[in-house]
Amino acid sequence: MLRGLKEMTEEQIRFFQENGFVQVDDMLSPAEVEELREHLNEVMGSTNGHSTQTSERGNTYFNVLNQRVNTWRDHGGMARFILSERLADAARQLSGYAGIRLFHDHALFKMPQDSKPTPWHQDLGYWPMNEQRALSIWIALDDVDEHNGCMMFVPRSQQIKNLKNIDLVNAQDIFQQEGAAGIDRNTAAIVRMKAGSCTFHHGLTFHYAHANQTDQPRRALAIVYMEDGTTFSGARHICTDGQPLKQGEIIRGGLFPKLA
Repeated sequence: MLRGLKEMTEEQIRFFQENGFVQVDDMLSPAEVEELREHLNEVMGSTNGHSTQTSERGNTYFNVLNQRVNTWRDHGGMARFILSERLADAARQLSGYAGIRLFHDHALFKMPQDSKPTPWHQDLGYWPMNEQRALSIWIALDDVDEHNGCMMFVPRSQQIKNLKNIDLVNAQDIFQQEGAAGIDRNTAAIVRMKAGSCTFHHGLTFHYAHANQTDQPRRALAIVYMEDGTTFSGARHICTDGQPLKQGEIIRGGLFPKLA
């Protein structure tokens, strides 16, 4: 089992609320990191099941991210972490929301040597939600820095709304959009972390990941959380397509469980 609930400090909560992201060290123990690495390696090699591989080797997006979505639906070991109250409760404390639901997970590999940066973008525009009150945890399963794909965040950029989505393969410069005037990329924080540490970021926070220049994959697990009561916008999404959801309905049910 994962260790018990982790209390966020007043400083961590204040920093997240003001800046739209926060780093939390030692979220997982070394033993938990080893276990999750094993599960991640197993699920990334899967060729069937309910999870979805978003790109294949040779595809341009694969060089940005080798990604598998909703791994918890296929692998009980992954589910132990993704459905963890401990991780979701940390998101609840930081966000201040009364309840937290799962939207989906992504197993993320930045492939070695030939990888490309993940360009500056916001997440919420890709998610079929009316409310802009979702956030993600990003757990490092390898030590990360600028050489193998660590993250960067622009403080306070979660206040910027109504921008166009960025094509992560044929990237546009988000900072050139009219609504982003006044956001300075030079204020971005470079978030270097040890394996087992994590970041939380709001779905509107500008973020970026460096290319992986090493000879080993950079492994991470991201989990997208949403405020309980979030409603469906009707937009297409891999996790809601085929589900009996009507526009304006609350996103809930067995595939979107309440975790905290």
